[in-house]
Amino acid sequence: MSTSTGAIIPITMPKFGLAMTEGKIASWAKPEGAAVAVGDELADIETTKITNAYESPVAGVLRRHVAPEQEDLPVGALIAVVADPSVPEVEIDAFVTRFQAEFVTRQSVEATQGAPAPATIEAGGHSLRYLELGQAHEGRPIVLIHGFGGDLNNWLFTQPALAGQVRVIALDLPGHGGSSKQVGAGDLAALSGALLAFLAAKDIPRAHLVGHSLGGAVALRTALDKPAHVASLTLIAPAGLGTEIDGAFPADFISAGRRKQLQPVLQKLFADKSLVSHDMVEDLLRFKRLDGAKEALSAIAEANFGGGRQQEILAGRLPELGDLPVQVIWGELDEIIPASQARSLPGSVRVQVLPGAGHMPHMEKSAEVNRMILGLALG
Repeated sequence: MSTSTGAIIPITMPKFGLAMTEGKIASWAKPEGAAVAVGDELADIETTKITNAYESPVAGVLRRHVAPEQEDLPVGALIAVVADPSVPEVEIDAFVTRFQAEFVTRQSVEATQGAPAPATIEAGGHSLRYLELGQAHEGRPIVLIHGFGGDLNNWLFTQPALAGQVRVIALDLPGHGGSSKQVGAGDLAALSGALLAFLAAKDIPRAHLVGHSLGGAVALRTALDKPAHVASLTLIAPAGLGTEIDGAFPADFISAGRRKQLQPVLQKLFADKSLVSHDMVEDLLRFKRLDGAKEALSAIAEANFGGGRQQEILAGRLPELGDLPVQVIWGELDEIIPASQARSLPGSVRVQVLPGAGHMPHMEKSAEVNRMILGLALG
């Protein structure tokens, strides 16, 4: 191996969520020979769930597209090579050949080890499903809290990326995903109580909370009620900061029983409507068929969004948080909760409104959102 081989950097098919086993390059954003910086968009990667822009994890020259467009490849497969211009083509040829041969061996080992799987824990009278990654990292964990109708899979572009640097746990709230469907009053107090019970059951005295939509309001209510348990708050398109909301969304989400009914409802969540895939719709329809799921969602919707408006407004209580680090991230094109609700927040709250994103900026602008989450938690 020559000394210049050390300058060859492989770019591999990323893993977006536990369910992803393969993906394909929908289109390359950078041509061969282009200089790339960390964070530059390299390609759009398509999975059965969603298509996501993949940003370069390294800086250098994109010497070769190894993966052609529209070809299914397993997670971890070589898709491109970044190398210094001085590296000869023959060395890149040898690197690609060696990587692909070794990849076959790695696949066999990983197949026997299996992927991390969600677990359940009894807490506060609930059976709560959660997924934990990055357990080897020390320090306070990040806990991810999804929004209304979601589950821990909503963090498929977030959790694996964060787990490289910090312990990170994604939780299914009561009434959602694989958690039990008894929700009590279903209001913020009940959901926050379940979150606190989960932290106690996992022996987590303090955590960085990241909440989306309804999960943002749950995280904020938790910090207001039990500030000693919260190290920082990242609120993504959060509920709880104003009365306005798309009042039809919760009811339409609950009542839709077929793909053609649910798809346009889900499209409201994204600026790019094409991100709502067939599999995404089918997964949600299967969840809603679970015993007690619709009843749980109805109770939560009535408690939090009854009458077509948000019921508990916490914006006026933000000064109670004192010097707790708080940031709010919103998609400029949010059709569910308007980003204008971030305008009147205290100056101590960091606010970032992302252009080209809707109600799910952690999916549409995942790399930017991930950097902001880590910046606050590790800062």
